[in-house]
Amino acid sequence: MASEFQRLKVQAMFDVFDVDGDGSLTEGDFEALAARWGLLPRVAAGPELAVRVRAVIMGWWQHLSAVGGGAGVERIGMDELMAMVDRLPTMKQAVTATADVVFDAVDENGDGQISRTEHGRLIDTWHGQTIPTGDVFDCLDQDGDGYLSRPEFAILWTQFWISDDPAEPGNLMCGPVEGASAA
Repeated sequence: MASEFQRLKVQAMFDVFDVDGDGSLTEGDFEALAARWGLLPRVAAGPELAVRVRAVIMGWWQHLSAVGGGAGVERIGMDELMAMVDRLPTMKQAVTATADVVFDAVDENGDGQISRTEHGRLIDTWHGQTIPTGDVFDCLDQDGDGYLSRPEFAILWTQFWISDDPAEPGNLMCGPVEGASAA
């Protein structure tokens, strides 16, 4: 069972995923999310990466559909999303694979590192608008080198989706968590 902190994080993502704002998640919301991610420069320029990004996003819709009742499910509510999040600790490989695809999509210059600017684009892409991030990147960049490496990114991504400990820096991966105090 998720903590109140984890519910705050996931509610923020639910609201982001609910592109049409109708209070439920649909396949169309995930299609719109995939389209938004497709606008990132590296994704737009790379057909193979575009296919990977879309496959990951739509794959999570399939996971959610299964939690919500299986094939033919048209709407998913917050309770089903929380049930999916409760299952994520047993799905670490899928979470890490998603982190890998997101890393590739956000690493605009392909240098194998996520800069502060690239991380800002990740947050803005998730939210579909510019989000003030304050010192979020500084909290994520634990070694202070100004970048997130692929292994750092995977750990932080996993913390975001699985952790219910507000002190873990990965909780800030998708931006500040409204209504909670984190690291």
